[in-house]
Amino acid sequence: MAKMSTQELLGVFEEMTVLELKEFLDAFESHFDVTAAAPVAMAAAPAAGAEEEEEAAQTEFDVVLTAIGPAKIAVIKEVRALTKLGLRESKALVDAFPNAILEKVDADTADAARKQLEGAGASAEVR
Repeated sequence: MAKMSTQELLGVFEEMTVLELKEFLDAFESHFDVTAAAPVAMAAAPAAGAEEEEEAAQTEFDVVLTAIGPAKIAVIKEVRALTKLGLRESKALVDAFPNAILEKVDADTADAARKQLEGAGASAEVR
């Protein structure tokens, strides 16, 4: 079996959509029993009935694109600005709505991103 060089692998990944890359990452993590996520301090499980307190103390939010609206190009530009992704990846992310544009951000960042997306004509929610 011939091995691919790093450059060849990058070429393959470059041609993939964001969704294909996500599926690949999930399969890679599963196959090798690893995670690409940054280490996070583990918190103790909340006691029964503590769900309401946890929701009130939520510190990380996701910004979810729920509709594109009439100005798709403007929405792609906003997604690109918010995520720092390339044009192709931003377009793929917009085309695959509804989905998270930003994940695990603070409340102010999430609210500002939602307003930016709505300013471009899209519909977005902070979850």
